[in-house]
Amino acid sequence: MKPQIKRTFSNFFFEYETPRQVLVRNKRVAVVCRIIQMGVLAYIIGWVFMYEKGYQIVDIAISSIFTKMKGVSFTNISEKERIWDAADYVFPEQGDSSFVVMTNYIATVGQKQDKCPEVGKCLSLLPSSLLAFIRHMTGRCINDTSTCEIYSWCPVEDDRKIPDPPVLLTAENYTLFIKNSITFRQFNVVRSNLVESVNQSYINTCLYHPKTDPLCPIFRLGDIVERSGLSFSEIARVGGAIGVLIDWDCNLDLSIRHCKPKYEFYGLYGTGKNEDKEEKPSLGYNFRYAKYYVENEVEKRTLMKVFGVRIDIIVHGRAGKFDIIPTLTAIGSGVGIFGVATVVCDMLLLYLVSKRDFYKNMKFKHTEIEEEVSVVFK
Repeated sequence: MKPQIKRTFSNFFFEYETPRQVLVRNKRVAVVCRIIQMGVLAYIIGWVFMYEKGYQIVDIAISSIFTKMKGVSFTNISEKERIWDAADYVFPEQGDSSFVVMTNYIATVGQKQDKCPEVGKCLSLLPSSLLAFIRHMTGRCINDTSTCEIYSWCPVEDDRKIPDPPVLLTAENYTLFIKNSITFRQFNVVRSNLVESVNQSYINTCLYHPKTDPLCPIFRLGDIVERSGLSFSEIARVGGAIGVLIDWDCNLDLSIRHCKPKYEFYGLYGTGKNEDKEEKPSLGYNFRYAKYYVENEVEKRTLMKVFGVRIDIIVHGRAGKFDIIPTLTAIGSGVGIFGVATVVCDMLLLYLVSKRDFYKNMKFKHTEIEEEVSVVFK
């Protein structure tokens, strides 16, 4: 028993087993094998290594955004002249990555809490006791206006007619300055969209253009809307939303100067019609805010229904750098895929070609085990 165990361990540690190979001279099968191998090789080199950069370790950026709007508009409504600057038409005013630029509005001036007729027809078919619970109605129907009396901020806002053309149509000439900083922690790399070629003198004169000035951080609002696929005249009237994507795709195996941002613009929602050429419901973007003041010891407010362009700035940052571990992993995966050629060719030889029985005998070695015959002695 002991010599047998010793022999088994000796064979396991000091003997090498190699698979048997059969050289098959078949042109068709050989061509199929080489085509598959060349395809796998092209996939590994072209897609895995060159396009996907499978030899690199990847890190995702952490980013911060600072924005600043500039521009002035002039309006003359009901012989009231007014100048609008960034403090008036940007909400919120902190310079966040998401903000709204007002392009149109409906103002209800001098509201105070009182009883007044609402906007719309009176619900005369309902009993007065029920009307008292609907929108703070008093239950009284005003014959002069054919509307219900309510307790609210009076006069009631009438937003049924949106100004057309938009009040601040000149907003298309406003300019937006974007300052973006990103950090790749894994590689200890910090970059800004104000790259080496973007200095102060360049910023003072440039305006973003995808071909002539692709690195300029100053954008015209009208250009942002048009490049997103929307019409500024339409979106300025009822509002909408634009997505500005700042894309960083950095190969840190090259010089850090090649790590530059690319800007893309997308219309998130706005005006238009659906596939059935019907007007979409809930068009545009709007919100309300109020300016409160006291007049003759009475609290009053000016209610503003604001229509505007909402801009959401999104940063996508990705950086890669050579590392031996993903390189070996990619090579190992590629070597494993080469086995597909062997499997396909074996299927052709064993099941499809005319001499498949001959190839089966060459590939597989069959052994016959003689049955033991027991001899019974009497």
